[in-house]
Amino acid sequence: MFTGFTDERVDVGDAELRVRRAGDGPPLLLVHGYPETHAMWHELAPALAEEFAVVCPDLRGYGDSRGPADPETADYSNRAMASDLTALMTELGHDRFRLVGHDRGARVGYRLALDSPERVERLAVLDVVPTLETFELMDYEYAERMYHWLFLAQEYPVPETLIGAAPTFYLDHLLERWSVTTDDFEEAATAEYRRCFSRPSVIRASCADYRAGLRVDMVHDRESRAAGDRIEAPLLVLWGTGSGTVSFDPAEIWREWATDVRGRGIDCGHFLPEEAPAKTLATLERFL
Repeated sequence: MFTGFTDERVDVGDAELRVRRAGDGPPLLLVHGYPETHAMWHELAPALAEEFAVVCPDLRGYGDSRGPADPETADYSNRAMASDLTALMTELGHDRFRLVGHDRGARVGYRLALDSPERVERLAVLDVVPTLETFELMDYEYAERMYHWLFLAQEYPVPETLIGAAPTFYLDHLLERWSVTTDDFEEAATAEYRRCFSRPSVIRASCADYRAGLRVDMVHDRESRAAGDRIEAPLLVLWGTGSGTVSFDPAEIWREWATDVRGRGIDCGHFLPEEAPAKTLATLERFL
């Protein structure tokens, strides 16, 4: 995977990010979601690198990136991780850039666009609605489908201990639960997810990420909504029509948060870049 891409480590302050990059065009940042790594972009990144300067990091604490070892909840907030990404792109010489985020990466992306609108030219979010909206929509049926939000947000070390007893089992459970079929997953990518997710540090970081969602990110979203903040960059919203994580029209929800929204569903599960790479790529290329 990622033939022709560099493989680097970039210090961004209190985190060190593993980064793959290639291409010479306008800068494009691809940000992965939970429970994966930058490897989720292996189908799309090489094609996009023909037109863009593609940058694929592992978020702090995920994959082969390093974050705070003994984290406070705010250390893994979307705002903290967005700060990593702005520092990364500054270090690479990119003042403004396009951003595509999936799952947790999309949450970091929209927070970056709200906090630093001068940095983001275009934003695409894959299979999410804002964190505050997720919790406000969470009736008992939605909570059953999205139980991991509440499980992972429990106090340390409860979820870490339980996941750590069988990390590969839990990872495989999530990939199966959120996809239409795992037959679409590249074996090399799945092996990479298993390798990284088996690390206690990654399990702890990812749980801290979800704790921040409930305790910090939701507060930031509420403050943004109360202040009337809106994403001004053109926004593309894509979702999997077979995804158990979305049961409403995400584009309609995002219109309350952004001024220029377009979107569509794609016939797949949650993992659009891996389950439907051709359709996802074509839609992203037109937008970007």
